[in-house]
Amino acid sequence: MAADRTANTVWEGSLAKGQGRLNLQSSGVGGELPVTWASRTERSNGQTSPEELIAGAHSSCYSMALSLVLGEAGNAPERLDVTATVTFVPGEGVTASKLVVRARVPGLDQAGFDSAIEAANEGCPVSGALKGNVDISVDASLEG
Repeated sequence: MAADRTANTVWEGSLAKGQGRLNLQSSGVGGELPVTWASRTERSNGQTSPEELIAGAHSSCYSMALSLVLGEAGNAPERLDVTATVTFVPGEGVTASKLVVRARVPGLDQAGFDSAIEAANEGCPVSGALKGNVDISVDASLEG
């Protein structure tokens, strides 16, 4: 079954001096989120950017994909901590998404963990959407 999710941004002004207001309409969470060009290329100063939203989508999607893979193998994770850092280069666009995964999975050995990481790399829909357009790297470690 397909699921649509909707977000809306109202932008006012030029790229450099303007600003936008982003609303996550489907869920209504987060309220109105301010977004500017400066939040993409300089400091965020309490404002978000498309790249931060991609990072949020990638880290949450990857967490779910890895949890699914581990659970299906009989090794439900106790805790997954996934951070995504998305790189934006003006004139080039989004160039990279680096995932850092710290996992606590009782009873899982390193070989099983490595296999699960590979399967999650293939199974994460956001990774699939980015693949071929963005350099995706994963730094994963299994905690004791």
